Amino acid sequence: MNDKILSSRLAGTTLIIETSDGEKVYDSKFLVAALLVFVARGSGRIEPEESAQMIELIEGYFHMHGAESLELITYAMSELAEHPSLETLLGDLGKTLSDGDKEDIALMGIKVVAATEHKNFAEMEQFKRAMDRIGIAPEIVHRAFDRYFAETMPGE
Repeated sequence: MNDKILSSRLAGTTLIIETSDGEKVYDSKFLVAALLVFVARGSGRIEPEESAQMIELIEGYFHMHGAESLELITYAMSELAEHPSLETLLGDLGKTLSDGDKEDIALMGIKVVAATEHKNFAEMEQFKRAMDRIGIAPEIVHRAFDRYFAETMPGE
């Protein structure tokens, strides 16, 4: 069922949307999962390596068990499919994040894009759209790339 979103509002660090079925509440964990799903779908489909990377990232960042991470990602996928306009509304949650959180989220997005051996231009464009949508400034994204290369470049 594709429920139309009637209204939305922020309450602290949660996004509350009103649909004809009632209220739904989304927190920052959901934002991260949805953002990673959004980035991974940039190539048209989510590759197995990207799924594994998303589970690992969410598990580590939020100190969750693998099954909980998978459940959160699955929930994000189904909610984004059911409420396509939710992608736009998630930008509101980005306003509640610190610059440090934004940098961590950007780094996770970079790791999802890099998860497969074949790099896809559409996925990088999707990453940029995701960063713009939640208000992550270019200098924060740049710091995230610096961190990524520091972690992955041998012998520096």
